Amino acid sequence: MIKNMQKYVGMLRENNINISYTGPLWDCSIKGIAEMVKESLSHDDIPITASKSIFSVFIEQVTNMLMYSAEKEQYDQTQSEETPIGMLLLGHIGKTYFVQTGNAIKNNNIEIVKSKIDHLNSLDKKELRQYYKESLRGENTNPDSKGGGLGFIEVARRATAPIEYTFETIDENISYFSMYVEIGPKEG
Repeated sequence: MIKNMQKYVGMLRENNINISYTGPLWDCSIKGIAEMVKESLSHDDIPITASKSIFSVFIEQVTNMLMYSAEKEQYDQTQSEETPIGMLLLGHIGKTYFVQTGNAIKNNNIEIVKSKIDHLNSLDKKELRQYYKESLRGENTNPDSKGGGLGFIEVARRATAPIEYTFETIDENISYFSMYVEIGPKEG
């Protein structure tokens, strides 16, 4: 039993975290959390476009965890597939929302992820829009990519600040990847 749960609740409130989840990323758990995010956003006083951007970033980040988490467990002995493990946080500071995710990642993917995010962070909104269009027409050159490579681009397009990230070494094969994205009022 965890003693003094009030401390944990206080820490979540202190860090402006509204929704927190850590564990297996089953379809049913993701659907439930997605509904909770939608419901939470519907009660907040934010424009519908901002709400859609926040939800879109949430979905893209969860999809990345589902596809690339290097930490997996087999929960059902009758199934051969393992379930990815990850964590996510959603919160806000004033009118700026944040989605932060974390999951284990293979060390041989770190440079690919770093260079992708760094490149996206170097582009302005107009350049991101153009890069997105080019990527839709282009060929996915990453052999480890299970998607079209558009997830990070979509996150960067909706973010209102550069994407922040960290990699913490676990061992010679695995690191813990955390990505933090802010979605706030659009400038201009």
